[in-house]
This record gives sequence, C-alpha cells and structure tokens, in this order.
Amino acid sequence: MSESSHDDTEALFDEANGCLAMGELDEAVALYRRCVERDPEFFDGWHALGMALMKTDSIKEAIGCGLKAVDLRPNDLLAWTALSQMYVRDGNIPEAEAAKGNARILSLGGKVVRDADG
Repeated sequence: MSESSHDDTEALFDEANGCLAMGELDEAVALYRRCVERDPEFFDGWHALGMALMKTDSIKEAIGCGLKAVDLRPNDLLAWTALSQMYVRDGNIPEAEAAKGNARILSLGGKVVRDADG
C-alpha cells in the first residue's frame, strides 16, 4: 500500500472513530468497512469494525471481523478478549471460553503463536 493510500485509510479510520464517539454507529460501521476494503491487512480497522458491529447487534458479522483481527495479530490480547465477548453475545460459550483462554495466555506473558524467529 502506498503511503498516501495508507494516510487516506488512517484519515477514514479517524473519521470513523469520531462517528463512534458521537454514537453514530451506522456511519462508523460504513467508514470502518471502507478502511478494510482499502487495506485488508489493517488490523485496527478489522478490530474496530467488529466492535462497532457488535454494538449494532450484527454479531455473526462481528465475529467474522474478530476472527480476521486475531488472524492478523494472533498474539494481540485485546483482539482475543473482544472475540470472546462477541462469542458470548452470540451464545457460543465453548468458543468464548477458548478465546478467553488465549487472552489469558497472553495476559500472563505467553504467546498464542510463536514468532517466526523463536
């Protein structure tokens, strides 16, 4: 991704965060979607989109975004915690507990996925 394209995505992300802060959830979701369409590897965009979708009760789609976020950053504590919350909202307790377990491993300084060099 070019630097100007990255800057455009960051500007969209900032705008989406502003909408979220103002309680404009539908607008925030639309802007977060544009972020991840522009940059499918944009972790913050996937994570924020998942959280915004959860707030709008679009739980299945939120879970998909949460899964993409943990795929992009498998050792991110916040991503696993959010995914656990999404599964709870969906009533899928076994998956919620598994995600919570990964978050717990990370909170104790462990890793879910080992780095390539270690």
